Amino acid sequence: MDKLYSPNTIRKIKEKYGFHLSKSLGQNFLTDANIIDKIIEGAQIGETDLVIEIGPGIGVLTAAAAAYARKVIAVEIDRNLIPILEETLKEYENISILHADILKTDLIAVLEQNKEINKTERTGVKIIGNLPYYITTPIIMKLLEEGVPVDSITIMMQKEVADRIKSGPGTKAYGALSVAVQYYCTVVPVASVPKEVFIPQPKVDSAVIRLDLRKEKSVKLLDEAVFFSVVKYGFGKRRKTLLNSLTGVMGKTKEEIAEALTETGIDPMRRAETLSIEEFASLSNRIAEK
Repeated sequence: MDKLYSPNTIRKIKEKYGFHLSKSLGQNFLTDANIIDKIIEGAQIGETDLVIEIGPGIGVLTAAAAAYARKVIAVEIDRNLIPILEETLKEYENISILHADILKTDLIAVLEQNKEINKTERTGVKIIGNLPYYITTPIIMKLLEEGVPVDSITIMMQKEVADRIKSGPGTKAYGALSVAVQYYCTVVPVASVPKEVFIPQPKVDSAVIRLDLRKEKSVKLLDEAVFFSVVKYGFGKRRKTLLNSLTGVMGKTKEEIAEALTETGIDPMRRAETLSIEEFASLSNRIAEK
């Protein structure tokens, strides 16, 4: 029998179920065993781990994860894929298939329902997935902002988004997403994925990164809301100087922003893309104090 990731298997499944890949759901199926292995290895899945997979497709990554994990919960939005998953994964007793939209799913409640797994030994919680390009950022920010208690998030995404997430100050890719993710996580590159290993073939290459959740955030903040407002305002008009781009943040006047910048030792003529996360924190804490 052909492997689940082989183009021949994918073709047979599509024919048997009359399944059509959905452009609106960003469905692209992975066909390369080496990439699958790299994702599983990069996710560092162990025998006591509970794994949540976002968008299992026909179960290629799900089956690979189940070989290492204690349990895998596969969250799939497309109801047409549920009967396919039930067939392709029927030999695995440690897989649960959940028909749901990850953006509307209370993952803390899902973990609570599976807390019996934690009773005998320390269970890690790992999230994996091949994310649809168009909702990569909302999914990542949902997981981080809701405080879902996981050890790591290992996900495939458009290369451009991965570059933005892992970039630092002074680079073109550095922006609000870089700061937000790095506030919550350390970023570990896992693999580069050429567009040729998907069916259908997307227009751009992908990358896999692992986000290791920090036990303590990367910087200490007086007010998270102020911090994220400062970051958003700063990058919202990234060609403007900080003095101009930050005017109006939290209702502050230009004079008040100038004062906060001076007091934190930041040149008002600098641009947001030159600020480190520590400088954003220092500035937002000063604004919050005012």
